[in-house]
Amino acid sequence: MADAVDGARGVLIAADKFKGSLTAVQVAERVTAGLRRVVPDLAVEALPVADGGDGTVDAAVAAGFERREVRVAGPLGHEVTAAFALRGDTAVVEMAEASGLQRLPAGVFAPLTASTYGSGELLRAALDAGARTIVFGVGGSATTDGGAGMLSALGARFLTADGEPVPPGGGGLGELASADLSGLDARLSSVELVLASDVDNPLTGPKGAPAVYGPQKGASPDDVATLDAALGHFAKVLEEAVGPRAGEYAGAPGAGAAGGIGYGAMLLGARFRPGIEVMLDVLGFAPALERAGLVITGEGSLDEQTLHGKAPAGVAAAARAAGKEVVAVCGRLALRPEALGRAGIRRAYPLTEVEPDVAKCIAEAGPILERVAERIARDYLA
Repeated sequence: MADAVDGARGVLIAADKFKGSLTAVQVAERVTAGLRRVVPDLAVEALPVADGGDGTVDAAVAAGFERREVRVAGPLGHEVTAAFALRGDTAVVEMAEASGLQRLPAGVFAPLTASTYGSGELLRAALDAGARTIVFGVGGSATTDGGAGMLSALGARFLTADGEPVPPGGGGLGELASADLSGLDARLSSVELVLASDVDNPLTGPKGAPAVYGPQKGASPDDVATLDAALGHFAKVLEEAVGPRAGEYAGAPGAGAAGGIGYGAMLLGARFRPGIEVMLDVLGFAPALERAGLVITGEGSLDEQTLHGKAPAGVAAAARAAGKEVVAVCGRLALRPEALGRAGIRRAYPLTEVEPDVAKCIAEAGPILERVAERIARDYLA
């Protein structure tokens, strides 16, 4: 049994979603239920977290932001209902709400033609709602268009040699002859735009958006080559239109985030920050941490990716800096104890420790997670 922690100060649950099984809110609910089965009067504070990808708006709403819905273009141009979150003059906009893989029909990919136009419409809706600070969470995209669609929705013009708008998607950028950003929404110049992402890839090249993330969006090797060349051409034309900074942004960390929408955001003046750091600030993590004796974080799979900017690593780093004990819950554990320790996580509790059948863990994640939480309560709080 682990050393008991100061449970009298309460438990802070700051976990991300278990993708495909439970939302971050549901994870917190299930962990709370399991803990209180062992310690009925336990003070529990839930702060569902996200790292900028899908689930970011839900995390903001759970923390007290107001959910706003708007009709925008999906990645294939069909209208969808997308949401952003608003509190005061701060908005949280999640590009996956408009341009994410989940917006494509099952089994359908469109690596060359999927557009971020709807993400630009979401940003415009946030401006219309009075936002002065916009946290733009990017990840889970269906697109590889360098943010061209987003910029078009905000007033930019991208034309072929015939003076026609370029076709939507990254593939169409190969036909780009001229770019004009003078018509961008003037309100953008007086807004703080924060690009929140957990990846630091450049726009193009071996570590760029097409090469690294294109295949998971259905891109063949030929598609990857087409997209890489098209995005390189896009950056070159923009450099001619707005100056050297457009070329510098293409090589900047985060430019390749979400199919290159990071690059488009930088052209709007966005400041790149690791997504989990931004979200912890926005969600009010620091004061919640002060009230906690134990922190429980987690996500569906704790693996090498977790250590590179994912939500549990960010939570654990902040909690360790404050001298708090941290444990993690997960569906699958692929990290050794020493790697967890270096990340600031005392111990991880995978669902597979309770139920070895992985299919059952996915199908019955909620009840099994409650049993895992009971174990945590007995180990640290009883």
